[in-house]
Amino acid sequence: MAESLGGIIIVGLGPGDGRLLTQEAWQLLQEAGEVYLRTSRHPAVADLPAHIVRRSFDHVYDSADEFAAVYAEIADTVLQLARRPEGVIYAVPGHPHIAEATVTAITEGAAAAGLPVRVVAGLSFVEPTLTALGLDGLNGLQLYDAITVATYNHPPVNPDAPLLLGQVYNRLLASELKLALMAIYPDEHPVTLVHAAGTDEELLEQIHLYELDRSRHIDHLTTLFVPPLPIPASLEALAEAVAVLRGPNGCPWDQEQTPQSLRAGFLEEAAEVLDALDRDDVENLREELGDVLLHIVMQTQMAREEELFRLSDVVAGIYAKIKRRHPHVWGDWEAEHSAEVIANWEVIKAREKGETGARPASLLDNIPASLPALARSQKIQQRVRKAGFDWPALDGVIAKLHEEIHELAQAGNAVAQNAEMGDLLFAAVNWARWLGIDAEAALREANLRFDRRFRQLEALAAERGIALDAAPVDIDVLEALWQEVKEREA
Repeated sequence: MAESLGGIIIVGLGPGDGRLLTQEAWQLLQEAGEVYLRTSRHPAVADLPAHIVRRSFDHVYDSADEFAAVYAEIADTVLQLARRPEGVIYAVPGHPHIAEATVTAITEGAAAAGLPVRVVAGLSFVEPTLTALGLDGLNGLQLYDAITVATYNHPPVNPDAPLLLGQVYNRLLASELKLALMAIYPDEHPVTLVHAAGTDEELLEQIHLYELDRSRHIDHLTTLFVPPLPIPASLEALAEAVAVLRGPNGCPWDQEQTPQSLRAGFLEEAAEVLDALDRDDVENLREELGDVLLHIVMQTQMAREEELFRLSDVVAGIYAKIKRRHPHVWGDWEAEHSAEVIANWEVIKAREKGETGARPASLLDNIPASLPALARSQKIQQRVRKAGFDWPALDGVIAKLHEEIHELAQAGNAVAQNAEMGDLLFAAVNWARWLGIDAEAALREANLRFDRRFRQLEALAAERGIALDAAPVDIDVLEALWQEVKEREA
């Protein structure tokens, strides 16, 4: 060959038959005596110069259990061949630097070994696919390997931008890809399968996302196009909208807000999320979570304006914390049940505080004073338990509750009654903690239960001509209605 002895030439064969080979690639292959093909399952292979000896790695795909092993074996073999005096020509479909894991491994290995590498570019699958779809590749296009995206539970794609997924090579992968994408897109989102782009067999198949693995045309030349959602739905879009509201041409009210002025609203929105959860109201929950997210993005925007931190800092911080505090998922720790997870969590938190030197002066530090009273009470009791400040058995908790009831009954004035009522509630929360009950949630549920039952009582009274707002009604009559309501619910 015309090249110096040894080394690697990586050639892109283009997306289709020999007509799509570059002139440089064709001239090189005409002068070569041998070429190693990542796969012979490519339209251009049949059009290669007749004299050239073709050796493929298809047998590696047949013998390996996973792609990582295939790519590693191919890369190792090419690197060994590169040490021959004549070197090696390695040919891949499309462009060598588009969806070619073996090329990445080969170039990295060659750099470490001091072997020269020359890359002969080829037309990738992207250009003919964009041509078939009539798309501009610079219009926010996202490009991913379908094999990689299929491994995600929540793929890192932006639903507001067009998405192109290469190497949808069979229906099994299409099924896995479909499930991954459904974490972001609706089941009936329209998508397009592009088969054999740039060849005479080119085919565009427009289907719904849920039908993705039903296509009978899927093969190694299949690409998936996913258009954006009809309404912006990304965190980035929300951040931009909030930035506009706060900007010079935005909303006067939003421009006037400060981190402190939004505190009450944030608390209210959080309470409405809890209310939606208590009522099992899915639609309202979706809306209220959006309101909370708006507050988070608004606070972050104001911080960015003051050059304190950015939204990406907030996300990066919680992402790192999640991975750091779940070593049983992303590390080598083991946890068979939730109790072990909590124990590990406390160890990690203590280690983090030790590393930063931010040790609390008290076990009760960092419990928000703005928490609802019942929730804060339970949190306080959970903290002091770590120091052994707790009853040794549940009997003591119950006895303490009865003691507080007696003291409340004996209280002689309003001040004493107020104090004893607080002690009684504190003791009741302690009992809830011993039983593993969230006192705050339990009381919210009791409020909802009473609200629902009393409304039914009102309806029954109206049916029977009992006017609840005219004069005090006999308690026995009301109790009978109340029991009837409870019986209907049973």
